[in-house]
Amino acid sequence: MTPGYAEKLPDGSLELRAKELMSHLEECDLCPHMCKVNRFEGKLGFCRASADVEIASFGPHFGEESVLVGRNGSGTIFFTHCNMRCVFCQNYHISQLGEGRRVSVEELAEIMLTLQKMGCHNINLVTPTHYIPQIVSALVIAAENGLNIPLVYNCGGYERREIIALLDGIVDIYMPDFKYGDNERAKCYSMVVNYAKHAKESLIEMQRQVGDLVVDERGIAMRGLIIRHLVMPNNVAESKKVLEFVAKEVSPKAYLNIMAQYYPTFKAHIYPEIARRITYKEYEEVLEIAKSISSEFRFAD
Repeated sequence: MTPGYAEKLPDGSLELRAKELMSHLEECDLCPHMCKVNRFEGKLGFCRASADVEIASFGPHFGEESVLVGRNGSGTIFFTHCNMRCVFCQNYHISQLGEGRRVSVEELAEIMLTLQKMGCHNINLVTPTHYIPQIVSALVIAAENGLNIPLVYNCGGYERREIIALLDGIVDIYMPDFKYGDNERAKCYSMVVNYAKHAKESLIEMQRQVGDLVVDERGIAMRGLIIRHLVMPNNVAESKKVLEFVAKEVSPKAYLNIMAQYYPTFKAHIYPEIARRITYKEYEEVLEIAKSISSEFRFAD
């Protein structure tokens, strides 16, 4: 299966889309914050990212879902900064403290090609929302030089449907978090407004573009949607609301990763209701809710 971006290269439509996306940096509206700052002039919005791409690290990653990892790993690029400020973020030194280094678009393209040469099964963009224009610009260069593995959009779920629509035919695998079924919890713990609304709209658009997850004969993901949901203490994530929406509005056959790895890092200790790990019972309850909502859900290993 040829990656979508590779199919868009010959007729110039990938380059045109990159230019269109780059224009959004003049009055940045890439995410629901709609900061409208000119990032080309060094102005910073909520995410604190300028027009220069910053990354924390890259390399084969073996801690992702098995359908992405395979034998050779997922070719992961960790981008600096984030459009959410989760008080429990496990990567807060990257997302909120700004740890990372600047790379040019040309360097980013070379990183993608390097990951492919290392045998990685995909290019996994971690927290890409605020760098979408630069990423697509790098894809043009990388595809011209032989990049030909699936592109994974690994995000926190706080997306603008209109911007996701511009990635139609470019992204092969979407892997969003669906963190909260309640806007107030999202505002309290992640400092974002109307999270559930924007997550729902973007999930529907992602499903429209790529459909349910498709794997090859090796069990490696080639195209489709993977939805992550982190189980949190005291059900602050409103998990049932999340799962009901997925089944009814996205797909009853959705591929889900219901995650149990929550732990109270960064600023979580300030909030008593999330200042502990989840219990085995809390995790099992969410898993059982998912199974009762749709018998066709597929679950990550």
